[in-house]
Amino acid sequence: MPELVVTALLAPSRLTLKLLRAFMWSLVFSAALVAAAVYGCIALTHVLCRPRRGCCGRPRRTPPACLNDPTLGEHCFLTLKSSGVHLHYVSAGRGNGPLMLFLHGFPENWFSWRYQIREFQSHFHVVAVDLRGYGSSDAPSDMDCYTIDLLMADIQDVILGLGYSKCILVAHDWGALLAWNFSIYYPSLVERMVVVSAAPMSVYQDYSMRHISQFFRSNYVFLFQLPWLPEKLLSMSDFQILKTTLTHRKRGIPHLTPNELEAFLYDFSQPGGLTGPLNYYRNLFRNFPLEPQELATRTLLLWGEKDPYLEQGLVGAISSRFVPGRLEAHILPGVGHWIPQSNAEEMHQYMWTFLQDLLN
Repeated sequence: MPELVVTALLAPSRLTLKLLRAFMWSLVFSAALVAAAVYGCIALTHVLCRPRRGCCGRPRRTPPACLNDPTLGEHCFLTLKSSGVHLHYVSAGRGNGPLMLFLHGFPENWFSWRYQIREFQSHFHVVAVDLRGYGSSDAPSDMDCYTIDLLMADIQDVILGLGYSKCILVAHDWGALLAWNFSIYYPSLVERMVVVSAAPMSVYQDYSMRHISQFFRSNYVFLFQLPWLPEKLLSMSDFQILKTTLTHRKRGIPHLTPNELEAFLYDFSQPGGLTGPLNYYRNLFRNFPLEPQELATRTLLLWGEKDPYLEQGLVGAISSRFVPGRLEAHILPGVGHWIPQSNAEEMHQYMWTFLQDLLN
């Protein structure tokens, strides 16, 4: 068929897709402006209630001692083959078994896996990374350095760069979004997967289109589409919005100590410390609309019944995309979003059972 005819036949579909994307972006930025107004009021209230803290975040001069706890393992750096980016990671239990690779979420870092590092280093080589843009890892300022494709290449480079051909991938929040995608495009590198509090992007997209209430739970995502303003709002009153997110009585991490809170705030308080993590969100809608994808990697999914950011209905939506018999899902009663830290023992029990045959 002549190329001109093919182009003519595809023109209506291409135009429709362009119009759909334009409509989507108009909605996203409208929602972003509304979210900016709401979060602006919240940040201003924090400043007025705590005037001594001022409008800017206080840069921390030294990291808290818990970030250098020798019982959590050895601090190392790896230069990634694909990009030359230097990633920081904490390693423990090398030689004790298969690679167990941990991917954290926002607003966290490798330290969010402290309980799992201690629990599993006796039978696995546990590695908790600071994802690109976080902690001591390189943090390019360009938004285009945080596309899903580049972030998945980082995971591949970590696995191969550590000398392994596959891993057990354990991930939470944003790390779990990457893990879902990674298991689809690099299935040979993932032996098992443990996912906590996150849905595949295509599942989240389709579910949110049918359940508008999920958009309201994830309202901060729209704020983060804007340039520079989110960084300013999150840092006001010495990062009070982040502090509230992590320590709130109902929605935060239970029993988080001041020292542990500082372990997360330390790197965000450094110049440009928030831009890299927020650039993950700024690339979130880049490939919209997403096609449904079949999920086949053997996966343990843990979900909090009281997760304030994600509805329970997403678990059923995830299950519907799986090859039968490949997903084991558990909804934890009365539990929120931060399962690796708030319900570590319960998570460990599910993981040991799920991985038992690998140990044998």
